[in-house]
Amino acid sequence: MNRPPHVHGLPHPPLALVGHGSAKGPEPGPPDVTDRPAERTEQGTGRPPGHDESAGRPEAVLYAELRERTADLQRLKAEYDNYRKRVHRDRLAVGEIAVANVLSRLLPVLDSLAEATEQGEVTGGFQRVAEALRAELGALGLQAFGAAGDPFDPLMHEAVTFTPTDRLEQAMCTEVLRLGYRVGDRLLRPAQVAVAGEPPAAAPHVRP
Repeated sequence: MNRPPHVHGLPHPPLALVGHGSAKGPEPGPPDVTDRPAERTEQGTGRPPGHDESAGRPEAVLYAELRERTADLQRLKAEYDNYRKRVHRDRLAVGEIAVANVLSRLLPVLDSLAEATEQGEVTGGFQRVAEALRAELGALGLQAFGAAGDPFDPLMHEAVTFTPTDRLEQAMCTEVLRLGYRVGDRLLRPAQVAVAGEPPAAAPHVRP
């Protein structure tokens, strides 16, 4: 390529030398923020730290979920309360049955004491032992029942004899031949009684 002629006798300005390592490249500018690595997300969730799942959800939906969880807790509490009451009731029933079985085995002893008392044989120290025994059995819930003049109850009394009479409007116990016993609402044995009352057509059943 031919060089242009000199202008006013001045030489051409020197050409910039271009070579490896001789020319300086553009100065580096500030770091690009777009090159920063993405923020670390919560492990296994893909959500950034502090993410609130309820954010942006309708308030009505949150209240519905709260009511549902509250109902679940109330139902669970009710089931536990029923279970606890049932266990307590079963334990009481088992204890009452055990006590009733033991007391039933002691009824013949009480019958012997009652017979000996009627004959005047329970005196002195033996009388104190008999009274202490009756007190302890009473503390366990044993109750004796049956007395002359009580209305006849076929569920509580066992009629051994019956005397018809028109002077009584209902059947009455005229004599107690053997006391009855119960523990709470549990009948251990009925009382054996003599009964008087209405004519035989409405008379209570008498044990053969």
